[in-house]
Amino acid sequence: MANVKKSKGTIGILTGGGDVPGLNPAIRAVTFRALREGYQVVGIRRGWGGLVDVVRSEDYDNSNNFQVLTEEIVNRAGRTGGTFLHTSRTNPSKISKSSVPEHLKERFQDEKNDLTEEMLKNLDWLGIDYLIPIGGDDTLSYGVRLYKEGFKVIAIPKTMDNDVPGTDYCIGFSTCVTRTIQLTNSLRTSAGSHERFLILEVFGRYAGFTALLPTMAGAAHRCVIPEYKFNIEHLTELMVFDRNRNPSKYSVLLVSEGAMYEGGEMVFQDRSTDAFGHAKLGGIGDLVSVELKDHSAEYNNGKKIDVINQKLGYMVRGGDPDAIDSIVPMAFGNLALDLMLKGISGRLVVLRNGRYDNMPIDVVTSTKKLVNVERYYNTERLRPFYHTFEMQPLFIMTSD
Repeated sequence: MANVKKSKGTIGILTGGGDVPGLNPAIRAVTFRALREGYQVVGIRRGWGGLVDVVRSEDYDNSNNFQVLTEEIVNRAGRTGGTFLHTSRTNPSKISKSSVPEHLKERFQDEKNDLTEEMLKNLDWLGIDYLIPIGGDDTLSYGVRLYKEGFKVIAIPKTMDNDVPGTDYCIGFSTCVTRTIQLTNSLRTSAGSHERFLILEVFGRYAGFTALLPTMAGAAHRCVIPEYKFNIEHLTELMVFDRNRNPSKYSVLLVSEGAMYEGGEMVFQDRSTDAFGHAKLGGIGDLVSVELKDHSAEYNNGKKIDVINQKLGYMVRGGDPDAIDSIVPMAFGNLALDLMLKGISGRLVVLRNGRYDNMPIDVVTSTKKLVNVERYYNTERLRPFYHTFEMQPLFIMTSD
């Protein structure tokens, strides 16, 4: 056994995938409540990666892989963005040969290795009774795997894209939308000064919530999203129309990173993939900017319109959480403890129809959460519909 003293029991917590504001408040909420209920909390460093790397030996220094959490540790961090436990995109069921920990290399020599058996042994060695992973559908999909292997797991949804199934809200989404609106408004002055198109690429691999909602809030004239392949000629005509009717002579477009042209596919940075098989997206905003400028003369009396092109990227996921991403993580953390204290596991804590609730954890892997194009996206105008708001959730189109 590791040098982890038990009280009523020990809870493990980890953060995986991309960082978002709101992770540290969730860790704080879990830790405060657990300690006051008589439990101990162990923070796993670097997501699933820290658990993979544990060496089950009393003589080995595992301080880079886990730490026992206290109120003092989590309280200060809980007011900040990011995750002080760090994160990784590690998939323990598909560890590449080169990434197998040194102490396991003799036993695992396939090109892809399933280390789940080792993960379960490491959890047992650490004395962890319940595990609370915080992440998106990739991170949580492995939580589903551990639960199916018999381990007690309660999951907390996190992702800027807000596309974890089963919940209307994922930690990080509100701050992402807030930052997108703020940054777009900041760049308006340059777009207006130079009478240009303003093209902003935002997060959203498969789901367009992070482009659609800021547009609905007035940050942009148009948006293109992964759920609907757009025609560049039609988009150009709309953008020129918006610019020419604007007294400041500019128009704004938000482009989801997963958006696609008619007849085209997603745009990737290179051929490399992460541990979950996803190629790194990036470049659709650049392509759209070039195409819009090239086609603009057709709708602007033969004169091309210049472009300001900006990828918002990490600017919307850095910094402190906003109010919603401070409150929701607190509630999610306490929801997880409520379930644990009742002896319940295999659940995903959620927000549905304005109420906190929980769902079976396998909802994460059994379905997809995407924008309902017919209901919320005007494919002729390439912008949101502005109707049917009665009885909608806070973020309008985010309910399954």
